[in-house]
Amino acid sequence: MHLAIFDLDNTLLDGDSDYLWGRFLVQVGLVDSERYEQGNRRFYEDYMAGTLDIRAFLRFSLTPLRRVPMDELHTLRRRFVDEVVRPRVLPAARELIEQHRRRGDRLLIITATNSFVTGPIAELLGVGHLLATEPEMADGHFTGEIAGTPAFQGGKLQRLHQWLSARPERFEQRWFYSDSRNDLPLLEAVDHPVGVDPDAELERIARQRDWPVVSLRSDAGRRVFERVAEPLRG
Repeated sequence: MHLAIFDLDNTLLDGDSDYLWGRFLVQVGLVDSERYEQGNRRFYEDYMAGTLDIRAFLRFSLTPLRRVPMDELHTLRRRFVDEVVRPRVLPAARELIEQHRRRGDRLLIITATNSFVTGPIAELLGVGHLLATEPEMADGHFTGEIAGTPAFQGGKLQRLHQWLSARPERFEQRWFYSDSRNDLPLLEAVDHPVGVDPDAELERIARQRDWPVVSLRSDAGRRVFERVAEPLRG
């Protein structure tokens, strides 16, 4: 059996679910619009530059959730997935997932975005396994802190190793699809690293190392998979 691992934001989605969730919280009036929007944008720019302080960002993004009852948060999350995320699922991303599924590969999404936001997105994509940053809970409410290791940069690789060690399967080959320089530790650890609409630094490294580079924002079809088609047939 093979393992197909997918980054989520700006890879399978046309956008970043963490950033979009922050904008959604502004839209529905859950946070102060000007202050929160400025912070959200600044953290996103740091992420794109590869300089994000993940723990500072998580405190920023999770703290507002402490004040909101869980039933209200679940209602807002349903709206967010239906109104914001669903239109941003890339058709070619669905096709890539299905190509691996038809082969019988195990499917896994691994993302720095917290599991409260990304759990229903993984369900929307039909991917049964998710490794995401876990928000800490106490007495049925978010504390504003995180539990365990954030699934970010080297933390993604650490979380993957933990997940693999707890599973009975042994995977012969592993693919990982990502857009971001932040995912280099995991890209370097798999058999088949693939840059998907990569940022400038990841594209430079991918070209230098002759990793496949594809676009899931182009028309869905065989062209999307030209450079990964041969290993997928194996």
